[in-house]
Amino acid sequence: MDGQTALLEPDDLINLPDGGDHYELVDGVPVEKKMGAEADRVTVRLSSRLDGYCERTGCGLVFGGQTGYRCFPSKPRQVRKPDLSFVATGRLPGGRVPTGDFHIPPDLAVEAVSPNDGYEEMAIRLADFKDAKIRLVWVISPATKTVLIRRADGTLSEVGEAGTLSGEDVVPGFSCPVAELFV
Repeated sequence: MDGQTALLEPDDLINLPDGGDHYELVDGVPVEKKMGAEADRVTVRLSSRLDGYCERTGCGLVFGGQTGYRCFPSKPRQVRKPDLSFVATGRLPGGRVPTGDFHIPPDLAVEAVSPNDGYEEMAIRLADFKDAKIRLVWVISPATKTVLIRRADGTLSEVGEAGTLSGEDVVPGFSCPVAELFV
């Protein structure tokens, strides 16, 4: 080899260890996505609440951190795997869940900050989500017990432990006390 690593295509992720489940593709380079136990627990707690709500209302489907999204028009070698995501009913391609990655952006992407997540890495991830026009992004910080909310219109807000997380117009009617995520 000439010292340069060959860039991968999204379909190449399946050939990585664990079938690529724990990797994202960032500009053609596989990046292992590591999650700490605390962040994983927060994600599971939110997932159970959000999935239960979606089952009751039929408003959409919830997906875990192994679901990939190839929805970055300017970055064809990009596959992001949010810790948790939601796709509204009626947006599923052909009305079905794909067997592989999604080629549409989720309506909601959730990231739980782990000790391994650096500021720059998270900022790049959020910029990708913005470019993909993801309608709502929640960044959950177990350390500060807060949730940063970024909307497609560019507005930002933060909800603390005493507040309530709202699905706004993306998951209408869904709400969850932030404190419940950190038990």
